[in-house]
Amino acid sequence: MALQPGEKVMLLAHPGDFQPLIPLLRQAVVRAGGVDLGCWQVLAASPAAPAERAAPGVGPVAVNPSALDPAAARKSWEASRNALLPLLRNVDLAVMLPGAQPADPEYAAMQAVLREGHGRTIHFHWSFGGLPSAYPVPGHPLPSRQVIDAAYQRAVLQSDCRAIGEVQRRFAAAMRNGGVRVTTPAGTDLRFRIGDRPVNFQDSDVSAERASKARVLIDREIEIPCGAVRVAPLEETVEGTIAFPPSRWAGKDVDGLVMRFAQGKVTDMHARSGQEAVEAELRQGGDAAHSFRELGLGFNPLLAIPATDPWIPYYGYGAGVVRLSLGDNSELGGNVKGDYVRWNLFTDATVTAGGQVWVRDGRLTVP
Repeated sequence: MALQPGEKVMLLAHPGDFQPLIPLLRQAVVRAGGVDLGCWQVLAASPAAPAERAAPGVGPVAVNPSALDPAAARKSWEASRNALLPLLRNVDLAVMLPGAQPADPEYAAMQAVLREGHGRTIHFHWSFGGLPSAYPVPGHPLPSRQVIDAAYQRAVLQSDCRAIGEVQRRFAAAMRNGGVRVTTPAGTDLRFRIGDRPVNFQDSDVSAERASKARVLIDREIEIPCGAVRVAPLEETVEGTIAFPPSRWAGKDVDGLVMRFAQGKVTDMHARSGQEAVEAELRQGGDAAHSFRELGLGFNPLLAIPATDPWIPYYGYGAGVVRLSLGDNSELGGNVKGDYVRWNLFTDATVTAGGQVWVRDGRLTVP
C-alpha cells in the first residue's frame, strides 16, 4: 500500500471469510498513519448485478444467484451502488478480501470511483464468490482446498514481486519492439502487435504514486498474489487461429474447438463436438464475444503449474500460463465493448515477443 499519513482505507469482506485477518489489517493501517474506515460486509448472496459487473473467470460473464425476483434484485443493486458512490469518493484505498467480488454493489461503486480517476484497490482473490480461483488442467482433478490454500499462502508471503516486476517490464519492452506470436501443439498460431497500448503489471505495487500514473482501470486494481502481465492488442492486428483445450461453453463440454481470427474478429470456427454450444454462447454474447480481448501471461514462479498432479493456480498468474481472452477489453484500454468476457487458459503455449522466446511449451524461459 505504501500508505501516506491520512489516507483513508476501507476493507470489503464476505461474511465468515478470513475474519481473523481483518483486525490485523486495520491495526496495520493505523500504525502506518492511515485512517481506518473499518470493514464493510457484502451480502452472502448478492442481488443480481448487471452483466458488466460480473466476476472474471473462465467462461462468459454470469449474474450472481439470488432468491429475489430478478427485476427487483437489479433495481436494488443499482440503488445501492448509486447511493454508495458519494460515500466512496472519499476512500483512497479499498481492499477486496477473499469472498467479495466486483459484482457486489459495494465494490461496483468503488470501481466507478476508480473510473473517475480517484483511489486504488487491492484484489485478494484467494476465493471468489464461494468458488476457488484455481482451475483444473484437462484430464486432472483439482487438488484439495488445503493444497490450494498452502500454495496461495506461500505465494502471498514469499513472492519476490519486485523481481517479477522487473521481468514483466522487460517483456513489455520486447512486445513493443516487435510483434507477438503465440503457438501451441494443438494448432494455435496467433499473431498481433500492441503498439502504444497500456501494459498492466500485476507486481503488487498499490502505492498512490503508482496509481497517479494509471492509464487504464486495472492499473488501479492490483492483485494479491502478484504475477501477470495483461495487454489488449491493437484489434486490427490480431490474426491467426486459437485451438482450445477441452472446455465448457454454454454449460456443455466442447472438444477440438478451433477459431480463426482476422483483424481481431472471429471469422470461422469448428469443433469435433459441442460446436452448437459455442455458437449459442457467442450469439448470446454479441459482438464482444466474437472479438479478441487480451493476452495475459503469468510470471510468478510460486504459482507455476506443478509438474506432478498439475492444476492452474490463481487465474493463470503462474509462470508460463497464457490467457487468450475474448470479449470486452475497455478496462485494458481496448476498443471492444460489451457484456461478455471469457478467459481461456493455455498450459503448453510458446510465446515469442520482439523476436525472443519468453515461454516454451508452457515453461517461462526469460531471455
